Amino acid sequence: FTTKLNLSLSDACIPLRFILIAGHRNDITQAPALIEGYSYEYVIGDKAYDSDAFIAEIASQDAIAVIPPRKGRTGFPREYDKELYKRRNLIERFFGWLKQYRRVATRYDKLGVRYLGFVYFATILITTHKM
Repeated sequence: FTTKLNLSLSDACIPLRFILIAGHRNDITQAPALIEGYSYEYVIGDKAYDSDAFIAEIASQDAIAVIPPRKGRTGFPREYDKELYKRRNLIERFFGWLKQYRRVATRYDKLGVRYLGFVYFATILITTHKM
């Protein structure tokens, strides 16, 4: 009973959406839901989000996909902006801030909705403190 937390952030490091998925599911399954309903210039993600369908969806919104290609990717190697990709550290730092809250880091809660509630609570504390 493991879970993964997917997150989308704004340029100002403010969380836009959290999605909790089962630990055995691939991150790309929830990628479209993370960006749905928002306007954006670019989408930054790690190699787990490297999918032709997801990149095409980003391009259809006139945005730039800043996602490095997976190591075993076949076909023509896709380029990405390495300087812009460095901004992905905002997401990693945000997860680090979340993990400062023990209840979020260790996940004692059995119900996903209860765990997500504490993630939201920790997010409120983080964003009000960082502002």
